[in-house]
Amino acid sequence: MTPSPTVLVTGATGFVGRRLVPALVDSGHRVKAMTRHPETYDGPGEPVFGDVHDPGTLADALTDVNVAIYLVHSLDDDDFERKDADAARGFGLAAAANGVRQLVYLGGLGAEDETLSPHLRSRREVEQLLGEGGVPVTALRAAIVVGAGGISWEMTRRLVKNLPAMVVPRWAATLTQPIAIDDVVRYLAGVVDNDRAVGRVLEIGGADQLTYLEMLQQAAREMHGRRLPILQAPVGTPVLSSWWITLVTGVDTTTAANLIESMGNKVVVTDPAIRSIVPGEPMTYADAVRQALAEG
Repeated sequence: MTPSPTVLVTGATGFVGRRLVPALVDSGHRVKAMTRHPETYDGPGEPVFGDVHDPGTLADALTDVNVAIYLVHSLDDDDFERKDADAARGFGLAAAANGVRQLVYLGGLGAEDETLSPHLRSRREVEQLLGEGGVPVTALRAAIVVGAGGISWEMTRRLVKNLPAMVVPRWAATLTQPIAIDDVVRYLAGVVDNDRAVGRVLEIGGADQLTYLEMLQQAAREMHGRRLPILQAPVGTPVLSSWWITLVTGVDTTTAANLIESMGNKVVVTDPAIRSIVPGEPMTYADAVRQALAEG
C-alpha cells in the first residue's frame, strides 16, 4: 500500500488554510502547517516556521514534503504584484530543491483572451512562477469564495447588514460563479497526489452563475427575509467604489480597491473537468450564504 503523502500547507492560519489542514489530517495525510508564528499555532498538524517572502526559511518547512499547497497572497499591499511574484518564484525553486513532487495553488478565474485586472493578472503570473523550478503545478481557479471570515464574503455581509438601500456601480452587473469554502476545501484536498490533476489548470465554482447584484439580493433575502432596494449607477470607478466599501464595511482600502478592480472581469467556469476528478455536487450560493451566516 502506497503511504499517504506528507503535505505542507502555507497560510495554514488563513481563511482557507485553517479549514484545509483539518480536512487533510482527517484524510490520513501527515500535514505540516506553515506559519510565521508556529509557537501560537493551535490547530491540527505539525506547526513549522516559514515565510514565503524570505526563501532562506523554507528549506526546513519543505523537508520530506511530497505535496505543497500554496495559499499566500498580498492584496493588502500596494506593491502586491511584485511581492507575490518574488514569493512564488522563490517558493517554487525551494520546493524543487527539496524534492516536492506536486504544488497546488488556489488562483483566480478569468478568460485568457480578456484584459485581466492586476489582481487576476497577478494570480495567473503566480501559477507560472511557481512552476519555474520544475515542480508540476495543479492550479485551481476560483471566483469569490463564500465563508465566514473570507474578505469577499465579509464585504458582502457588511454591505447588506449596514445599508437599508444602496446605489451600486456598473461592475455589479458582471457575471461571477461564487463557491462555498467547503467546496474549495473539498477540491483542494481532492487533487492532492491525484495523478489526474498533476500539472493541470482546473476551474472550480459553485452551482450558480450570478451577477454581483444578484448575489447582494440573495444575501439580503437570507439575512433579512426581504429584497434590498438597489439602484445600479451607470458609472463608477474602482477608487470611488473602494472608498465607499471601506466607509460602509471597514475593509482595508487597498484590499477593497484590488478586489473591486477585478469585478469588471467575468469569472465563470468554462471547463467542468474538475467534476470528474473530484466528484460531488457543489453547493448553491444560497446554501453557502446560510452556512456562512451560521458560522458567524
